[in-house]
Amino acid sequence: MAESYGESDSQSNYQQIIDKTIDDLDTELREVNRKIHENPELAYEEHKAHDTVVSLLRNHGFEVTPHAFGLETSFVCDFGQDNGPLVAFNVEYDALPGIGHACGHNLIATGSIAAFLGTVAVMKHHSLPGRARLLGTPAEEGGGGKIKLIDAGAYKDVSACFMTHPFSTPENVTFGSCMASSKFRATFTGKPAHAAAAPHEGINALDAAVLAYNGTSMLRQQIKPDQRIQGVLIEGGHRANIITPKSILDYNVRGATLKETRELHQRVVKCFEGAAIATGCEVDIVETNTYADLRPSRILCLEFSAIMKNIDPEHRWPVGETFEPGAYSTDQGNVSHVCPSFHGLYSIPIENNAANHTPGFTDAATTDEAHRLTLSTSKGMAGVALRVLADEAFAKRVKDTFEQEIGNEISEYQAS
Repeated sequence: MAESYGESDSQSNYQQIIDKTIDDLDTELREVNRKIHENPELAYEEHKAHDTVVSLLRNHGFEVTPHAFGLETSFVCDFGQDNGPLVAFNVEYDALPGIGHACGHNLIATGSIAAFLGTVAVMKHHSLPGRARLLGTPAEEGGGGKIKLIDAGAYKDVSACFMTHPFSTPENVTFGSCMASSKFRATFTGKPAHAAAAPHEGINALDAAVLAYNGTSMLRQQIKPDQRIQGVLIEGGHRANIITPKSILDYNVRGATLKETRELHQRVVKCFEGAAIATGCEVDIVETNTYADLRPSRILCLEFSAIMKNIDPEHRWPVGETFEPGAYSTDQGNVSHVCPSFHGLYSIPIENNAANHTPGFTDAATTDEAHRLTLSTSKGMAGVALRVLADEAFAKRVKDTFEQEIGNEISEYQAS
C-alpha cells in the first residue's frame, strides 16, 4: 500500500477541533508564555514555571502529578486510557544564566501545552483510545533533565514524542538532526607554595589547566570539520603569589554521532592526562552528561509537513531524504533513541541577526509573532499525534520504522 500523508475526512474534522481549541485558549496560553519569559529560572530551579503550568492544567480539570519522576521541577499529566498508543509532548522551561530565555523555552512550553490541549479536545469529542501525556522536562540547558526522565521511565511505551523549537534559522527545519555532546569536569590537584620564596616546593595546577587547554586547542587541527571541542576555566587560583593548588575546567565535546563523540572524548581526556603527568598534578575527570545525536522519525516529519500546508501555507516545512544537520545539542536527542520523536525547528522574527543564546533572541522570544508561529506548530503537532492515536496502520508504520532504523543505536545508547 502506498504511503499517504495529509488529511482524510476524519482528520479534517480532528484538525478543525484542534485549531478551534487552541485559538480559544490563546489568551491563557499567552499569559503562560509571558509568565515563564518574565521569570527566567535555571536548570532544576524552574519552580515558578512548574507551578504555572500545573495550575493551568488543574484549572482545566486535569489530574496532574507535580514533582514527578523524582525531579522537583518536573510534572506529568496523562489523559485517556491504557488501551492504545501513548503520545507525549515535552514542556521545556529552563533559561540561561544572565540572558534569560535566550533559547525560547517559554515558547517551547507554550507550544507543547497547546498541542496537548488540542489533542485532548479531539480525544474527548470522539472518544478515541490511547493516552496523551504532557511532560515537564526541566534542565535541557546542560542539565540533562530528559536523561533522568528516561532513566525514571517517563518515556516507557511512548509511541511518539513531540516538541518544536524556535530558532534563528532563516527557514523551518522539519527533518533535522543535531550533534551529540559529551560534557565533563576536570579537576587538577597540585600543591601550594610561596610563588617567590619557594616555588620549587609547589605543584602548579594552573599550569596543568593551561597545558590541557592548549593541548585540546592543538587537537582541533586533527579533528573532523563537524566536530567541536569547547572548554572554559572555572577555577584557576586566587593569588598570584601562591602556586595554584587546584584548577577546574568544564569541557564539552561534540560530534555527528554518539559513537564519534565518545571516541573524540577519549582523545580530549588524554590531553588532560598528559597535562597531569607533565606538571606532576593529579587529575580527576567526572562526566556530567552525554547528549545523543537527534534521530527524528521521518514518517512523523512527513505527516507534520503535510498538515502544515493547510495550517500555515505561507511557510514551508520541507522534508529531505536525509537529516538536515544542526550545529547544536539537546537531550531530546536521547529521547529520539528510545522512542519515535519529532523535533521541528521554526524560524521566528529576529533583529540584527540575533542567534539563539544571545540577548537579542531573548527579546525575539516574547513577541506576538513568535507566539503566533508557536501555536501554528502546536496545531501541526496535535494533528500528527491524532494520526498516531486514530490510525492503527500509521502508528504501526512509525513503530516498525523506528525499530528498524535505530535498533543498533538503541543498544549502543542504553549501554552508555
